Amino acid sequence: MTLKNSVSVSEGLWHFEHLHLLIFFITFVAYEVDKMQSLNLPEYLVKTRIIDGQQQIFDEIRRKYVALIPEEWVRQHFINYLINDRGFPKGLIAVEHPLTINKVNHRADIIAFASDGKPLVVVECKAPEVAINQSVVQQVSRYNILLKAPILILTNGLVHYCVRINFENSSTSPLDSIPFYKDLL
Repeated sequence: MTLKNSVSVSEGLWHFEHLHLLIFFITFVAYEVDKMQSLNLPEYLVKTRIIDGQQQIFDEIRRKYVALIPEEWVRQHFINYLINDRGFPKGLIAVEHPLTINKVNHRADIIAFASDGKPLVVVECKAPEVAINQSVVQQVSRYNILLKAPILILTNGLVHYCVRINFENSSTSPLDSIPFYKDLL
């Protein structure tokens, strides 16, 4: 007598082999993500995959998988921090926002906007091994000539610098922490 839902020995071995490969794949992906450097940001559950040998991470803002490189690891963690810890609305955040300055195309890593469309925060992300130095400050400052956001943040995931820009008297003041979205309105 054969049951309708029974599996033959050969089919069972086939399923076992595929289950074994699936477990290996999941373990490999977890290992690869674990190889990314721990950051000075809250951890969150990342969605990753490997396509054609390239590890990718899901970007909730762009709604697509992107190459998982160290800078992207920092960018995704910082986006998550802004949304979940600082109350920034996901719908008011742009990632790799295109800018043209002196006929040269650039991309701002993260821009958070007010509901009226004005930029509130510009974030420049670097890989953990990249120092936040004068050239990074100049880079985000060039972007902000066009954007005129009152808050600039520079981060490599380990160290975060945040400054408030006063456009009336052309001054900057360092902030002790990343502001909450509601405090910027």
